[in-house]
Amino acid sequence: MTPGAPAKGLIALLRLPYWLMTGGLSVLTAFAISKRMIGPEEIVLIFFSMAFITSAGFAINDYFDRESDAVIKPKRPIPSGELTLKQVVAVSGVLFAVGLIMAAYINWLSFAIIAADSALLLIYSTLVKRKSGFAANVLIGILTGTAFMYGQATISHPPIVNLISLSLYPIAFGTIGGNVLRDILSAEGDSKVGYPTLPQKIGSLKSAKVAALFFILTAVFAPLPSIPFFAGHFTVYYLPLILLWSALLIYSSIRLITSASSLTNVRKYERIVTMSMILLPLALIIEATLGGLL
Repeated sequence: MTPGAPAKGLIALLRLPYWLMTGGLSVLTAFAISKRMIGPEEIVLIFFSMAFITSAGFAINDYFDRESDAVIKPKRPIPSGELTLKQVVAVSGVLFAVGLIMAAYINWLSFAIIAADSALLLIYSTLVKRKSGFAANVLIGILTGTAFMYGQATISHPPIVNLISLSLYPIAFGTIGGNVLRDILSAEGDSKVGYPTLPQKIGSLKSAKVAALFFILTAVFAPLPSIPFFAGHFTVYYLPLILLWSALLIYSSIRLITSASSLTNVRKYERIVTMSMILLPLALIIEATLGGLL
């Protein structure tokens, strides 16, 4: 193990960019729903409790994926020798514990959501991923959606999860579609280690259409929080960027369905979908800052 390798391995293990997708999304949801300034202590607890659980899940997944990673992802912390198995398990355990403790400081419902996420992450790594790649994709989508529920639970008095955050939940369908496209792009490597992903079972062409379906569902449901007589809690300020995002998702879906599912096309529209996701947090920020004016 070279000098500095553990620090480098730890940073890689944590998958820091995903903190914005989980902890960041929870904080933005809390802001958008409450329409008020949230104190620094609350922000820290909300963000890092969800972020730490996310990294704990990645760490334990790396532990169970160590043999396949040695073949298709040799630069990961374990196969590269930057971290030992004991170190990875220790990091995962500490992060799970700290995340749960921080959630418990917020309220009982926040703790319950984080505890359920922790259990699902363990089930994902130990069982689901090896049995069905598509079921694993769906489970990751379910976990992503809990960030919206968590955001509401953390700022509600008494703690609740209702139609406001549940109307945001279907946005997580896009995560399922994105993971299916990434499975198409990694199909060659997955076949070497026997991962039962959707492209391995039904082929790239049909898998691209499945991904497109989830993107269309996301596009249709994303505006729901602003729709009167449904959720209706968000204002018109939420809609412009969300409608633009929906349009990009529908365009990408149509192209995935109608064009040949070559790796070049899949990679192109996967990038469009991924880059367009920035419109969601921007819409939540605008809703949080301007929504209280109406």
